[in-house]
Amino acid sequence: MRSCYTGRLSTEHLDQVVTLFGWVHRRRDHGGVIFIDLRDREGLAQVVCDPDRPQVFEVAERIRNEYCVKVVGTVRRRPEGTANANIRSGQVEVLCQQIEILNPSVTPPFQLDDENLSETTRLTHRVLDLRRAPMQQNLMLRYRVAMEVRKYLDALGFLDIETPMLTRSTPEGARDYLVPSRVHAGEFFALPQSPQLFKQLLMVAGFDRYYQITKCFRDEDLRADRQPEFTQIDCETSFLSETEIRAIFEDMIRVVFRNAIGVELAAPFPAMPYAEAMSLYGSDKPDLRVKLAFTELTDVMKDVDFKVFSAAANSEGGRVVALRVPGGGEMTRSEIDGYGQFVAIYGARGLAWIKVNDAAKGREGLQSPIVKNLHDAAIAAILGRTGARSGDLVFFGADRAKVVNDAIGALRTKIGHSEFGRRNGLFEPGWRPLWVTDFPMFEYDEEAARWVAVHHPFTSPKDGHEDLMETDPGRCLAKAYDMVLNGWEIGGGSVRIHREQVQSKVFQALKIGPEEARAKFGFLLDALQYGAPPHGGIAFGLDRIVTMMAGAESIRDVIAFPKTQRAQCLLTQAPSPVDEKQLRELHIRLRLAEPAKA
Repeated sequence: MRSCYTGRLSTEHLDQVVTLFGWVHRRRDHGGVIFIDLRDREGLAQVVCDPDRPQVFEVAERIRNEYCVKVVGTVRRRPEGTANANIRSGQVEVLCQQIEILNPSVTPPFQLDDENLSETTRLTHRVLDLRRAPMQQNLMLRYRVAMEVRKYLDALGFLDIETPMLTRSTPEGARDYLVPSRVHAGEFFALPQSPQLFKQLLMVAGFDRYYQITKCFRDEDLRADRQPEFTQIDCETSFLSETEIRAIFEDMIRVVFRNAIGVELAAPFPAMPYAEAMSLYGSDKPDLRVKLAFTELTDVMKDVDFKVFSAAANSEGGRVVALRVPGGGEMTRSEIDGYGQFVAIYGARGLAWIKVNDAAKGREGLQSPIVKNLHDAAIAAILGRTGARSGDLVFFGADRAKVVNDAIGALRTKIGHSEFGRRNGLFEPGWRPLWVTDFPMFEYDEEAARWVAVHHPFTSPKDGHEDLMETDPGRCLAKAYDMVLNGWEIGGGSVRIHREQVQSKVFQALKIGPEEARAKFGFLLDALQYGAPPHGGIAFGLDRIVTMMAGAESIRDVIAFPKTQRAQCLLTQAPSPVDEKQLRELHIRLRLAEPAKA
């Protein structure tokens, strides 16, 4: 039995004989004395193998990196001048009395302290990658976060209840992962995109307060904060208002941050309506650390000669905004052109700009190829509304509102996070939580020519907005809320519809007819008729929260065995072909894709 974890050795263990287990991080031969850096999940400790003990020394000479070993020895203080203040065990070392090789190792494909490993290498050899200190720390942090969530919710009477992994395919915005049924030929289960319907059914069943830390599955395009399978802290409660639900889970996140990483978040979190967030930042998850905001100019650009502005200002759904960058006049033309290329990623066809060389001179103090095409009222509005001063730079976005919001919103964040932004005080480090509230119930899908749910079709409309679902769906607001932190949506939820007649109105607005609704959601509609209580909840992305806490670049750094951006597991080589016998049992026959036409 081990006496303690290797990485937890300290001066408290001085003169004690300890038994340690771990892996050889590094072996060093210093003129006859062999030093072994022994590693376990808690960290490193130095083991000294002295030639005065021939049996120990002989084994130590055979040891190489990543050998799994057992060490018995006496803890002593390190000689003066050799202490290592960077590790917990840095004041002590273990004089080895016995050492046993539990299992040798082949030569590893990389050094575990190499900081320049490619992600492909790391994911292919994930078991070794997980031995590295950053990954061990990340996964232990993940455990602490999950435990803090469980302790908090348990104290408030929430019950951890499992919901099915094999369920019915229902439309929730992304493609389902389908599982063929062997017993029911030609029929499929779906892996859940979320436990949404089941947690509502649990509320109808009277369980009152539910939570689950559960896997969810979505077959969608991936990026840094997406995985085909991800972990959700799923919560639901009955008989509470929107404000009361938000208060419970705001406090939960505050407690988790305090206890897991020692960070004290603001109390209370500020709240911002969705419309205001889009107006000021072009995003429903704004990073409030960036001290830049949009200035609305649509109304004053309708009659300017610059057609890019006037066309957008006069088109339905068009928008013209300015983004003032204090001190941006120092940017070079190549830097400005680089930002133009950046916004093109988001559909912008260009990036107009004006340098304010001397604000007091008005038009004469401005530098830009577009100034000659703007009348005096537009120039005055730009300078007055943005508050531009000498030395500033003003960028413009003009297009459909979505393109402007996406492009200039991303530009705002990029400038704020840049070296320029940090140097000029446009970025304020820290943690900036925010509630975004009052989301629209619906948004119009031009391609499908119909309204679709912004969150999901079970979200309750604001009180008094029920009739708008029939007369003006675009003005109907929802009892929906997202928790945002430093530009990431870490949680989202809503008050749910608990009356069958209101649910039917939503389906009508979404052009889901009675037969389709009955076929897809009949079990929920039936349940709502049996005295369903008012209820609502929220779901948090555990992977995202831990990624932010750890300062990691991707959620793949806080998941033990993640997929790549192509939805592959390089460790197990999944997905993989299956044999013909398995396919026949599932009543499936593969058809090769036809070659693309030239």
